[in-house]
Amino acid sequence: MSEKILFVAPRMIGDAVMASGALDRLVAARPGARVTVAASPEAAALFTHMPGLHRLIAVRKRQDHAHWLKLWAEVVRTRWDLAVDLKGSGLPYAVLARQRFMRRPMPGLRLFEQHAALLGLDPAPLPVVWTGAAERARAAALLGDGAPVVALCPTASWTPKMWPAERFAALFRRLASGALPGARAAVFGGPGAREREGAAPLLRALPDAVDLVGALSLPEVSACLARCALAVSNDSGLMHIAAAAGIPTLGLRAHFPDQAARVEPAGRAAGWVLRAGDDMAAIAVEDAEEGSRRVLELAASGLQ
Repeated sequence: MSEKILFVAPRMIGDAVMASGALDRLVAARPGARVTVAASPEAAALFTHMPGLHRLIAVRKRQDHAHWLKLWAEVVRTRWDLAVDLKGSGLPYAVLARQRFMRRPMPGLRLFEQHAALLGLDPAPLPVVWTGAAERARAAALLGDGAPVVALCPTASWTPKMWPAERFAALFRRLASGALPGARAAVFGGPGAREREGAAPLLRALPDAVDLVGALSLPEVSACLARCALAVSNDSGLMHIAAAAGIPTLGLRAHFPDQAARVEPAGRAAGWVLRAGDDMAAIAVEDAEEGSRRVLELAASGLQ
């Protein structure tokens, strides 16, 4: 009989991406397993094409925490072989399960490493993205072949995390005449007016860029990013998706640099440009260009 796995994903998109590698490894080790994933409405689509998915439950947060009671009512009738909670809700201890794992702090480890250590996975698997044929076909239609595409991700969950748009534009122009000759720009952003407003200055500065702001589902975002030669992003869910897609990814961060190691983008060729002082303007275009060259060289070398 197929094993039944209950997986409670972290709420934020970036954190959910960081959990994907551990989940992928769990499923690969249990052929035929039927996986129920509980995730926030914002992050749920990340799991649409994951192997073994049996049911996807969108958990909409409520101030009175009644969303956990509602989720419990949906899963309590099943006897689970494995219940994993990376949100820390305690749900695995409120259902029948042969094995239970619940997130706990592990100082000194990156987030994806914490998930792996919790589940006894060594070495820690890198995050992954799951896409379907339809998403990959749409990405091909939107971005085509030919000149390399640089993904620019100028938005973030709050304004102080955003690098100035004019610097994104200046960086792209340098890359297109240097490390990635003839490159094209694609601007990524999430749905909603706030994301559109955050990306607007960069789209005005680069009128020939492919505008993908708010136009894609998360699996389509993953498929499009996977076709890019480089992603440069503020600290955001898009940064983590790009790194998980396996492309050279440079994250930009100036806030709380002492806490940055835990959520550093995790991928085959990913890294930060970090500056202290909570001021994104402290990151110069030259810093980002050097960081871009570094992750491009890391990808070319084949190093992990």
